[in-house]
Amino acid sequence: MKFLINFLLKPMSFIPAILVMLTIYSFSAQTSMESSKISSGFTVKIVKTADKILDIRMTTEQINRVVERIHHFVRKLAHFSEYFLLAVCVALPLYVYGIRGIWLILTGSIFCFGFAAFDEMHQLFVNGRSGQIKDVILDSSGALTGIISVRIFGYIFRKCIFEPILNRAKKI
Repeated sequence: MKFLINFLLKPMSFIPAILVMLTIYSFSAQTSMESSKISSGFTVKIVKTADKILDIRMTTEQINRVVERIHHFVRKLAHFSEYFLLAVCVALPLYVYGIRGIWLILTGSIFCFGFAAFDEMHQLFVNGRSGQIKDVILDSSGALTGIISVRIFGYIFRKCIFEPILNRAKKI
């Protein structure tokens, strides 16, 4: 059973990270027109949903003005969010492998920073796109937030759930 866990299941814990990386890469491979169309459509859905929930009853013109104002922030939030998710998908398996503390933060951060830099370089070769250092910084901020979240969650889980269960089992 230990063989199965160590040689099959543990390495498979990186599959979500690989899937997130492929998704990020596919977003970066879109032309600027495709990317803008998708993010604009998403922004419109956010505004229309907020309009419906808050019962504001905006006109089409008002919706378009709000979309125009927040579209840039929605795009930047997408950068932050996708790298937050990547960092979580990288940090959790590293945590399972016993990498914790500062080493988890360093390893995960270096990996995610490297991928963010690669992703922005990749965009230099996509029609209408450009690589932005500020996007690498934003991506890395999302990644660092994700890694620290995993670190905090792992610590809380270990101290509040796992260790008490082990201590009770030792008493029995």
